[in-house]
Amino acid sequence: MKKTTFYRSAVIACLISTALIIACNKQLDKSNPSYITLDSYFKNADELQKGTNAIYSVFHGGGLVGREWFFLHDCRSDDVSSGGGQLEVPRAQILNGATTSDNSVMNSVWNGLFTVIHRSNAVIGSAANVTDNDAVRDQCVAQAKFFRGWAYFELVSMWGPVPLYTQVVSAPDQFQSRVSEDAIYTQILQDLNDAAGVLSPSYGTSDLGRVTSGAANAMLGRVNMQKGDYAAAKTALLKVTSSGLYHLVDNYEDNFIEETEFNPESIWEAVYFDKGDNAFDWGYTGDGSGNAQATVRNQEYCPVAWRNLIPSNRFLNEFENTATGATKTDPRYKVTVYETGDKFNNDQDVLTDGMQNGNASVVNGVTKKVSWRKFMMIYKQSLAQASFHPAGNNQRIIRYAEVLLMLAECENETGGTANAVAYLNQVRDRATVKMPHYPTAQFPTGTKDQVTKAIMHERTVELGDEELRNIDIIRWRKKGYYTTDPLPYFRKGRDELLPIPQQEIDNNPKLGEGGIDKQNPGY
Repeated sequence: MKKTTFYRSAVIACLISTALIIACNKQLDKSNPSYITLDSYFKNADELQKGTNAIYSVFHGGGLVGREWFFLHDCRSDDVSSGGGQLEVPRAQILNGATTSDNSVMNSVWNGLFTVIHRSNAVIGSAANVTDNDAVRDQCVAQAKFFRGWAYFELVSMWGPVPLYTQVVSAPDQFQSRVSEDAIYTQILQDLNDAAGVLSPSYGTSDLGRVTSGAANAMLGRVNMQKGDYAAAKTALLKVTSSGLYHLVDNYEDNFIEETEFNPESIWEAVYFDKGDNAFDWGYTGDGSGNAQATVRNQEYCPVAWRNLIPSNRFLNEFENTATGATKTDPRYKVTVYETGDKFNNDQDVLTDGMQNGNASVVNGVTKKVSWRKFMMIYKQSLAQASFHPAGNNQRIIRYAEVLLMLAECENETGGTANAVAYLNQVRDRATVKMPHYPTAQFPTGTKDQVTKAIMHERTVELGDEELRNIDIIRWRKKGYYTTDPLPYFRKGRDELLPIPQQEIDNNPKLGEGGIDKQNPGY
């Protein structure tokens, strides 16, 4: 079985279960009998499991990882450039630093993350009612806490202070104000620590894709690094490396193609299915009884499809190359991007300039058409097949290589420079990579600052376009590691954060009552 089967179960539970109909008129103060309520649902482990599956459903949906999530992260980074005039206005706004509070991409991600939180709260808050299977109940609660922690990390990273909800909203007066970033981080760390202590370390075939204790500890590493607590991050990350469950795969490309999903390097994946048709849930509901979910990432970035975003010149020229003085050209370049002249469709076809819609790039002084290859499906698709077909390639969210690179940063920040270099070299030792060990002529590692530059380089070439560069820039900007900001539009005091969506300002009367303004500075 290629994919996990739990995604095919019904996902009707969570929002429906909390859709209480409240009216001001006393005579109408009753629940709609057509709606399931918290009082009537989540009475057994099976129902709680369905509510948990509903969290995964919205996580995979087009409002989050299936589409808008990767756009928001990528457009807030310098990994990408516009593919051309085909890039839609809301995405171009983010890419160019002109994001408005009504931006539809940003709003979709905001709404999706709070839906994850809402559904997680429903599972966590209802667990006490479930007594027929303690083991399933506890696993459901741990998964819900993981997702609540993940969603709040996404929110605090990009919007800063946000409303904090830890209980189900079941009435129209239960709005919350924005709270400090410290308060949000406290909740995130509590949730992820709770999850890490309960989640299974691995699952059988039918449950592949569920979050594990390894995923929770890796997320604790990310969160603590972003918070600036490198010692705590190192402690969590060492639990991942010491588990014995993960290692780098020999073939770098195995992390991005469909046939090698759930490999030993993969710590957390968002699961997708090729449904055999061209249907996609453009409504971003993330719901449906037994409906498999596909992703349109393959269309958005594909060289021969929409090609909305392409690799930035900064990114392309980061790779070590003999043309610029390196002793070896980094093999990861050809796995990460397609260039004119490369083969696709099982090496039966050759990519041409004319097939690639839009802008060209400049690589080591040469102008050429370059497009993303990671997660694209044309390695086995013809030109006609790739024109529009939502894909079943899983989105890898956390890989073991990232864990090693996070440990390198933790060591460097806590005085272990030699250990940091050793972690970097582990990543470069991958069988299909085998790049020369640090130090190199281009990347000396005699000081902390030099190792920092090597870490920045290695994260770029190893993790490019995996939706991590955005949070890297935020973290390193706070630490003062840039003399010139990597985002050309950056305005200090404004562009550190995204604007709070206007719909939240309009709908939440308590938003600014906690001592923090309704809107972020500069918007």
